[in-house]
Amino acid sequence: MKDSPEVYGTVTVGQRGQIVIPMKARKALKIKQGDQLIVMSGPPGKSDIISFVPARRISEFLKHFEDKVTALKKELSKQQKI
Repeated sequence: MKDSPEVYGTVTVGQRGQIVIPMKARKALKIKQGDQLIVMSGPPGKSDIISFVPARRISEFLKHFEDKVTALKKELSKQQKI
């Protein structure tokens, strides 16, 4: 099933709360040393699930969202001048 999540293996939480991301996952998701990951719960209503999202993806999303908001503000400004 293509829409199903990929299973990359298991990890063990160490004494200091650290985990090692399996190599197969790092390669597939292009995660490399020094990358920052944002740790989130979710999806909504699923507080027992942890998601790791590359910070660069969040930055890209926010930039895209900012661009859309800016365009919308310009459009609304034009409409108010009419």
